[in-house]
Parts: sequence; C-alpha cells; structure tokens
Amino acid sequence: MPDDELARFLAALSPASRQRVLAEPRERQQQLADAWEKELTEDTDLDTLDEVSPVAAEDEAAERVVRAFFEG
Repeated sequence: MPDDELARFLAALSPASRQRVLAEPRERQQQLADAWEKELTEDTDLDTLDEVSPVAAEDEAAERVVRAFFEG
C-alpha cells in the first residue's frame, strides 16, 4: 500500500522536512518513502532505538532520508 507508506513517512517528518518533501513531485515523494522503509529495515542502529521507542526510530530514519536527499 504505497499511499499508506507515504502517509506514515510524512507523519514521521518534522513540519519543516514535511513541507520540503511535499514540494517535490509525487513520484519523488514515493521514492523518499521507499528509501525510508529501506532505512528502517537495514540500519542496525535503528533496531536498538526501535526497541526503546518505535516512533523515535521512524522519525530518525525519516529525517536521515530527507537530509541525504536535500543535503547529500
């Protein structure tokens, strides 16, 4: 369900990052959401954070993806 994934990604972002992502074309938004899902599943540091706070892990992964896209 790509729309659900995108909605979850957008919800995990800070307001400023969310605005930056929403300014991008829908296809790019979905690519960022896909990268977020990959970050969540592949980053072992986030596994530890996820055990303590799943929401914090999602937020951190979302911000990492946005930083990599806009600043990388």
